Amino acid sequence: MKKDFGDSIDLHIYKNDSEEAKEFKLRSATNVFVNEERLHIKVALSNDKMRAYLEDKI
Repeated sequence: MKKDFGDSIDLHIYKNDSEEAKEFKLRSATNVFVNEERLHIKVALSNDKMRAYLEDKI
């Protein structure tokens, strides 16, 4: 996605116990957020669904 969207998106990876994650109630090991909005894991794992989501948001 970074290759397709370039500087329009920025990627950060944090562990569940990081300072950035403390404000969220995370119940699973894998969580994906875009602009602090949690995405369903099925959207995050699908190239087509993720591309459609990002095109709508950006």
